[in-house]
Amino acid sequence: MKKEFTPKLFSLIKQGISKETFTKDVLSGLIVGIVALPLAIAFAIASGVSPEKGIITAIIAGIIISTFGGSRVQIGGPTGAFIVIVYGVIQLYGIDGLIIATFIAGFLMIGMGLLRLGNLLKFIPYSLIVGFTSGIALIILSSQINDLLGLDIDKVPADFIDKWTVYFENFNHINWYAISIAAATILITIYFQKIVKKIPGSIIAILITTIIVQILDIPVDTIESNFGEIPNHFNLPHIPKVNFDTIQALIQPAFAIAILGSIESLLSAVVSDSMIGGKHRSNMELMAMGGANIVSALFGGIPATGAIARTATNVKNGGRTPIAGIVHALILLAIMLLFGPYAKLIPLSCLAGILVVIAYHMSEWRQFKSILKGNRMDIIILLTTFFLTVIFDLVIAIEIGMVLSSFMFMKRMSESVHVKNLTAETRDTENLFDEELIEIPKDVLLYEINGPLFFGAARQFQETVTNTNLEPKYIIIRMRYVPLIDATGYQSMKEIVKTFKERGITIIISGVNDNLRKDFKKNGMFTILKEKYVVKNIKEAIEKATMKK
Repeated sequence: MKKEFTPKLFSLIKQGISKETFTKDVLSGLIVGIVALPLAIAFAIASGVSPEKGIITAIIAGIIISTFGGSRVQIGGPTGAFIVIVYGVIQLYGIDGLIIATFIAGFLMIGMGLLRLGNLLKFIPYSLIVGFTSGIALIILSSQINDLLGLDIDKVPADFIDKWTVYFENFNHINWYAISIAAATILITIYFQKIVKKIPGSIIAILITTIIVQILDIPVDTIESNFGEIPNHFNLPHIPKVNFDTIQALIQPAFAIAILGSIESLLSAVVSDSMIGGKHRSNMELMAMGGANIVSALFGGIPATGAIARTATNVKNGGRTPIAGIVHALILLAIMLLFGPYAKLIPLSCLAGILVVIAYHMSEWRQFKSILKGNRMDIIILLTTFFLTVIFDLVIAIEIGMVLSSFMFMKRMSESVHVKNLTAETRDTENLFDEELIEIPKDVLLYEINGPLFFGAARQFQETVTNTNLEPKYIIIRMRYVPLIDATGYQSMKEIVKTFKERGITIIISGVNDNLRKDFKKNGMFTILKEKYVVKNIKEAIEKATMKK
């Protein structure tokens, strides 16, 4: 079996896992398991299913993704990104329709992995990802207004505009107890971890608000009042009746689940790689995701993928192997078996408060704002994807966003071709630079980019630069032949600068033209890279590198 199709856990076991690493992974898994509990419940309820389905999904997906996945530290489970799709499928086709769609999506993911499409998903433009992610965040926020304000609306419409119309009609039914609990939850979730980093604020918020509601008998909706008991056991595997018409109706949401889950999973893996200096196996990760969704669907669970926030929590708490992810799932299983019946007492306004915080972090408003200051084409992709996600449908948003990105790419490529009159060209130090005439110091690495740094080349550029095994004092990135950089390119550059800054290596950029220098300011490059390290030509760059501090 080729290495790319070998689960990361199997490779690590073959290499040997030290006792110290194992201990850290177990402790990290314990913390992440506690963090994942309220999220699993909240995502399930927001998706329109009973709370135990979120826990079941987190347990099954957590074990399968960690055992068979291609990442060292990925934590799998339900995420906020799926709320929009799951809620829509439940409204139209019921729980059996969701099971079938998730089941199909699992096989699609496995197929994508076998076809080695994992590497291609890295080329999806950053502006498109921010567009639909921000749109999903707004939809999640909108879906929680009923519980957040205690409006007690029996059936909230799925459509965004209809939803807010109903909210405005019922604002006179606001429950101030519910608002107080939600506000307290938001404050505790945000600020408690600044005091005690090891204990998640969301758990403290749940404990405090649940106890207060029960002692004082506060009139607010709870999980029990809306969903009844939370089972502390698994149901037997179940496959609904499937025919060609059902598959035909559900293939579109299944495709959306597969694409969205794959994108989020691989994004999470890339983020975690940058945090631990690792390298995930994207195709193996997709296959593990597919298997997790198939088994989750059999047990009545909801779609699952790699969770960026929980994965980051795992890394920050010392997790370095898939053992942490397996332990996190086992902790959730133990909580479900022992404390499941008590979870029914949690106020829905508390869970709404937790989801509001998640929606805020998911919104990526800083990146959204940054792209709005950048290239006009990126702005078009961003806003189109955002509004289509919110007003119409996530599937349509991704499809149209990809088509737009392809057209924009073709337009950019045509614009990057220039014809020059060589006889009229003036003698220029930058253009006639000869490496033999100027000595490159030993502690300096030189990279040159030729052509536009757009979404198709940004990831390759980032991997080429960051995968160096050398430890120079300076890295010069020469950009004399770079006519334009898009949002994905700027994001990659920022990540490169941050990565090397942490290693004590300074980045110097040479040959930036006046237009690009203006774009550097618009896209916030000078907030992480001092402007003095962006110079006109290679001579100035080498002078900067050899200058004594």
